[in-house]
Amino acid sequence: MLGVALLWMTIEVQASNPAEQVEKALLRKSPDQIAEEYVALQQEVTALRKQNSKLQRKAQGLVPEDPYIVVDTNAKPNRIFLKEGQQTLLDAICSTGKGDTLRDPEKGRVWIFKTPLGVRTVKRKKIEPIWTKPDWAFIEENEPIPKDRSKRLEEGVLGDYALDIGDDYMIHGTIYTRLLGQPVTHGCIRLDDNDLKVIFDASKKGTKVYIF
Repeated sequence: MLGVALLWMTIEVQASNPAEQVEKALLRKSPDQIAEEYVALQQEVTALRKQNSKLQRKAQGLVPEDPYIVVDTNAKPNRIFLKEGQQTLLDAICSTGKGDTLRDPEKGRVWIFKTPLGVRTVKRKKIEPIWTKPDWAFIEENEPIPKDRSKRLEEGVLGDYALDIGDDYMIHGTIYTRLLGQPVTHGCIRLDDNDLKVIFDASKKGTKVYIF
């Protein structure tokens, strides 16, 4: 019985050998059939190469001619790039949204502190920006929300420069440089002032910002 079992296992292994299966399949085909299949495969490869070339040209056409900004929120540490075409002009660490949720205990408002993904543009450039603290900043610190706007203004916390990318999100400097690289912000993108100056100088109104 053992000999029969071993013989059966040997037959199964031989039958399942991929090389033998291909060889047997080829032997069942005539030279004309093999030639036709070879020509068809060559045509398919040529078509795929043409399609790949079209996709590459299309992708190149999507790249802005002017410098643009790319933010990688998934990288550890978080990273920001200044690019021109395919060339990287700056590769630096940054900080992005921490993803926490804050609820207003009185009015039930909810804030989710994430950096928005997608494509944005620079709306304004600011030198020595002043932060106008929103309601959530006071709620987070368990402080009363002031009615006097002047009590919302805070100087120095946004660094030397800021790029407004819309919806109250900015690319700006920070006094918390030791935390750069970590997702610790309320949605804005923080940078060291030296790196920020490079990006600030290369940017203008309309500069594309790609966040993923």
